[in-house]
Amino acid sequence: MNDLQKYLSTCLLATAALFAGASPAWAQTVPSLGSASSYAALAGGPATGAVTCTNSTVTGDVGVVPGGTFVNTGCTITGATNANATAAYTDFLYAYSQFPSISCDQTLTGTLAGVTLPPGVYCFPAAATLTGTLTLDGPADGVWIFKIGTGGTGALTGTNFSVVMAGGAAQEGLCPNVYWWVAQAATLTTSTFQGTILAGADITVTGGTFKGDALAGGNGVISTPTGAVTLTSSTVTSCSASGGTVVHAKLKCNQGVGNGPEGCDPGKSDVHWPFDRSNDENGGVPGDPGRKGGR
Repeated sequence: MNDLQKYLSTCLLATAALFAGASPAWAQTVPSLGSASSYAALAGGPATGAVTCTNSTVTGDVGVVPGGTFVNTGCTITGATNANATAAYTDFLYAYSQFPSISCDQTLTGTLAGVTLPPGVYCFPAAATLTGTLTLDGPADGVWIFKIGTGGTGALTGTNFSVVMAGGAAQEGLCPNVYWWVAQAATLTTSTFQGTILAGADITVTGGTFKGDALAGGNGVISTPTGAVTLTSSTVTSCSASGGTVVHAKLKCNQGVGNGPEGCDPGKSDVHWPFDRSNDENGGVPGDPGRKGGR
């Protein structure tokens, strides 16, 4: 076999392997929040498990486990205040433990400013520091799941960050079917946020609006619950995501040379030719022929 034949044979084998490894879209059921779904704010343990509300408006239930505290300073609350929300906290802990097993469709980087995403499962391996406007565009029954800290640690920080629903998901009065699973704490400052936060530690919301549920302390257990929720000068409206099914599909990163980085990585952006290299997460412009510049 000459060199050309060997090369063509290698090409055919690699192409066959790519097709063999491809799979159609598949579905997973979103974990149910159970009785935690009605809580605008839910916190855990006696030591740090408190809901502290200052000069805010809250629509929805507020709960802590026995021993936790609720401090209301100038807040208007429409909903029940439950000092024994053990059942809801138990349901939250179970749901929190299920999200890590949901497969990621795409790894995200950057602030998400100016990004538009269809329904799917999006993952940050570590912390996520977000700003600007994120648009979620999809049907009314679309499901978006964001997982922050899939590598084991990572907090969510949103500053002047807006989440905008588009398409059928933007229907008036529709609760956004959006989940933010966070390995550690979540902090939102002057943000317009949508979606239920399931945080491993504390949740702090200062200014802005929050349409969803703030569920804190997912890293706790019933015997030693943890997690606090602090709301200051904010408007929080409980809006329970309807759950249902998240449909995974093969998402595409536009990796053509000269398009610039898209904030996503198919997994091998800086490996080597052939077959496994995306074109421009590391810079470069169109050449004649091929690429110029970059790595």
